[in-house]
Amino acid sequence: MRLSTKGRFAVTAMIDVALRERSGPVSLSDIAARHQISLSYLEQMFSKLRLHGLVESTRGPGGGYTLGHRADNVTVADIIGAVEAELDLPRPVEAVAQDITQDLWDSLNSKMEDYMQSISLRSLVLQQRAKGVQVEVQKTTNRGVFKKPKPEPLKASVPNSVFALGTALLARG
Repeated sequence: MRLSTKGRFAVTAMIDVALRERSGPVSLSDIAARHQISLSYLEQMFSKLRLHGLVESTRGPGGGYTLGHRADNVTVADIIGAVEAELDLPRPVEAVAQDITQDLWDSLNSKMEDYMQSISLRSLVLQQRAKGVQVEVQKTTNRGVFKKPKPEPLKASVPNSVFALGTALLARG
């Protein structure tokens, strides 16, 4: 299993989505702004996460991404494995014969994968909440195609005529 910036960003983005799971779909542009991650980079990562069933997408206004599974059923290994997935090509025979430390690297990789498999997305979310991370609740707007925004009524705090102005000045004394 490879560890890279891509994996780190994927785990960060998934924590963000999980923190906001009750608020509805989370847009990639919001994640990009909160964590200073390139939007196109996030799009590539989330397409892989979606292919592996870790997130679901909702299109249209108010759309974005939600978790594909419960947060306690998703592990760090699942997330990193989804974005770092590459074809395991067999190594040439001469490379295998020369690599006398391969058992060491295989053992290290196995232990690292076991450790990442033991960390759930839910536990990472709970850690963030324990640190005091507050999730801002965004007011959801119902932006349908045919809906026009309702203007708020004007509340006049000044007299609307010369006579009302005179009355207000006389009342002050």
